[in-house]
Amino acid sequence: MNLALLGFIMIIVFMTLIMTKKMSALVALILVPTVFAVIGGFYNGIGDHMLEGLKQVAPTGIMLIFAILYFGIMIDTGLFDPVINLIIKAVKGDPLKITIGTVLLASLVALDGDGTTTFIITVTAMLPLYRKVKMNPYILATLALLSIGVMNMTPWGGPTARAISALQTTTEEVFTPIIPVMAAGILFALGAAYYFGLKERKRVGIVDHLTMSLDDMHQHPDGKSQDEIELLRPKLVWFNALLTLLLLYALITELLPIPVLFMCGFAIAVLVNYPNISLQSDRVKAHAPNVLAVVSLVFASGIFTGVMNGTKMVDAMADALVNIIPASMGDHFALITALLSMPFTYFMANDPYYYGILPILAESAAKFDISKAEMARASILGQPAHVLSPLYAAGYLLVGMLGIDYGENQKFALKWAIGSSLFMILAAILFGVIPF
Repeated sequence: MNLALLGFIMIIVFMTLIMTKKMSALVALILVPTVFAVIGGFYNGIGDHMLEGLKQVAPTGIMLIFAILYFGIMIDTGLFDPVINLIIKAVKGDPLKITIGTVLLASLVALDGDGTTTFIITVTAMLPLYRKVKMNPYILATLALLSIGVMNMTPWGGPTARAISALQTTTEEVFTPIIPVMAAGILFALGAAYYFGLKERKRVGIVDHLTMSLDDMHQHPDGKSQDEIELLRPKLVWFNALLTLLLLYALITELLPIPVLFMCGFAIAVLVNYPNISLQSDRVKAHAPNVLAVVSLVFASGIFTGVMNGTKMVDAMADALVNIIPASMGDHFALITALLSMPFTYFMANDPYYYGILPILAESAAKFDISKAEMARASILGQPAHVLSPLYAAGYLLVGMLGIDYGENQKFALKWAIGSSLFMILAAILFGVIPF
């Protein structure tokens, strides 16, 4: 069977299984690529491919373990309670204000370019409100994904830096012109928030009595338990805030590898806030279910990635897509690249796309006088679709924290992610960021 066709069928089967809930994402990520690798005749090397995939995701898995533990400790201490208090007072139980506040908060937090911290802080602040007003948690997930999908385009977010280095351009050439396009992406997210907010306001109404602070909620049946109150560390709030800001600064400046930073941050946080060893152990055990739910999916995605890369399915799929572009469409190569960035970054990791596929596309585009900078800009416009990819580790953290189904979230959010990318592509054309 043609390798590219096998790969496309595998993706379709995988998405169908998880969206129809015939199989959980965890099981599908392991079994589907295994079965298709055997069908393709790759059983002799399948073990090596899987191990290579696991090695690739290991640093991400370690990072998520200690990121969840770190922010779990910060939540236990009450670090984010003042933010939640402020939001509660501002939204006053209005679903429209809550959805718009979700986008504004997620976009602000996402300035560090990291999906993990964005989702942890956004969900921590907003989920109590969604539950209190009885709003749909899939809306929270979608708005957070739309926000990070845009803010992930900052130079320190990853994709832009890869595009710049792969095509040997500069940050000024690629990122500066894309800023108004990112503004359009946030505008689309706010538009989605407005739509969802009106819809939820019609469904659940405005909860006029939601004016209580967190201090009041502590005494409320839906608020914190006595055990949770005892874990609060109000006297250490400034230390915890400073530690978190320093950690985020170190992440952005790449002072140390990200897994190491979160490991050190967690060790300092738990030691200062809970010096009792028994209490430290209790805190780790308390957050262990979240860790297991998220990290197991990350390592399962390593199997998926390893098989896709090791069998060269992903390369064959990329070649097939590139080869279908007719020569007569050469003048529109930047637009085609922008459109292809959605499926490319959805079914493959950023590295093989930006370092393997993009240079080929850019070389072809050069024949039609399309610059490398224009191709680099076009290549990052599919990021809202990328953050829904089964290879995007932070997405598992988001659904795990919200307690929602991964496949259902794909069904709910994917059309909005595609809409966000298309809206930014249109904006990029209108602003002259990429040629039409």
